[in-house]
Amino acid sequence: MKYKVLIVDDHAVFRDGLQRLISLEPDLTVCGQAEDADEAIEKALQLKPDLAIVDVSLEGTDGIDLTKTLRARFPKMRILVLSMYKEMLYAERALRAGANGYIMKRESGETLIVAMRQVLSGQTYVSQEFNARLLEKMSYQKTTPQESSLESLTDRELEIFRLIGQGYGTKQMADELHLSMKTVIFHRANIRTKLNLSNTFELVQLAIHSQTDEK
Repeated sequence: MKYKVLIVDDHAVFRDGLQRLISLEPDLTVCGQAEDADEAIEKALQLKPDLAIVDVSLEGTDGIDLTKTLRARFPKMRILVLSMYKEMLYAERALRAGANGYIMKRESGETLIVAMRQVLSGQTYVSQEFNARLLEKMSYQKTTPQESSLESLTDRELEIFRLIGQGYGTKQMADELHLSMKTVIFHRANIRTKLNLSNTFELVQLAIHSQTDEK
């Protein structure tokens, strides 16, 4: 028996490359691909995958919200979140949303296959670095002021913060997230307050700096 895998990512080239990688494994097969949350839910209903690989950055509903929906509708399905964004900022949110693992896109194909099999076996997968930092945080509550402030953002605020770092304007964010411009402006103001930033320039600079994971 082969485990069925659903790939959810908004980049077709990446999806195809990942499918080719998985097809080389004797116990895994890609049953479908999806580029956004609506298509992912539709494919999950049709194909009943054992595992969904979900990117954090999706057009419209992001991967964290999609993970919440998938977990509620398909409680037995395993979910592995795959992302380029900072592990300490997004992995814990993904796990809280119902994911069974979180892996960075910079990891090797071999590591990704290991993560998939670990999640399929009923375990949780995170990097050793993240696990160590999470245990340290739980034991000693050691976080930098910036980490603490970013963790105070809601999932929606963090989603908007991420889009700011990608250069999106207010109208673009409203269209992307299917929100009103007034709502986006409200969230931006809350983000600035929580991060103790005095102007938009500081917000944009911090959002850009926080985009990708740093060793």
